[in-house]
Amino acid sequence: MNLKNTSTLCAMGVLGLMAQAAHADDSSTIKVGAGIDYTTGKYGTSETTDITQVPVTFGYDIDRWSFKLAVPYIHVSGADNVIPGVGPVKNTNPKGRGHGKGNGQGGVTPPPETTGSASGLGDITAAATYEAYSNRESQFGIDLTGKIKFGTADANKGLGTGKNDYSFSADMYKGFGAWTVFGGVSYTWLGSSQYIQLNDVFGANAGVAYKLDTHSSFGAYYDYREKASDTSFARNELTGYYAYKFASGWKAQAYVTKGFTDGSPDWGVGATVVYAF
Repeated sequence: MNLKNTSTLCAMGVLGLMAQAAHADDSSTIKVGAGIDYTTGKYGTSETTDITQVPVTFGYDIDRWSFKLAVPYIHVSGADNVIPGVGPVKNTNPKGRGHGKGNGQGGVTPPPETTGSASGLGDITAAATYEAYSNRESQFGIDLTGKIKFGTADANKGLGTGKNDYSFSADMYKGFGAWTVFGGVSYTWLGSSQYIQLNDVFGANAGVAYKLDTHSSFGAYYDYREKASDTSFARNELTGYYAYKFASGWKAQAYVTKGFTDGSPDWGVGATVVYAF
């Protein structure tokens, strides 16, 4: 059994922590996938912010290493101080989403809170996971993951911060027959800009998965992350998912997320499809 963690992959939040990684058993080395992720919430503002992301993912496994790349297209509609992957922050960018006609073309001094819509390339994310320990007999393993979120999303449209983030995580799992429990901790160095000042954050997750048969499984996990800035909120989310291998090399997953703080969306849904060869 190989954890192959994909924590916060794709801008991230989009695929989120895909919990099927806790019981992955694919032996293929190349994977290509696509998905859609929709979240909505007020994030402590007076306006509802809707975020839709459509990521394309690429993966390559060799020996104990697993490499992943996620390239998302993103659409955001709502408060200009809600940044995808970060949440509500103090954003003083005069060209932020919602200024002028809501397309990133605005005046000099932003009002306290504005709304608008914008679309474009999201933050590209690259991750490398090393299987530090794996024991099939005891169904126990530990994975170490390094990740870079490149600031490719347009900060003037409020699609991102425009800065790179770097993170490191350690995850482990333990199987009990058809059941698997898993969890991990992470630390992320968030990049700050002249308009958005962010703190480095600690994160943690824990969950459980159940393998129904050779084709399907389901599970749930809880995700926590410290608040990204002095004016924002911690992230607390619960996600449930169902995964199904519907053909040779093909795997699909659907999930639903519920947020419990203003640092998280009120709720979200999504689905992914991956082909391995």
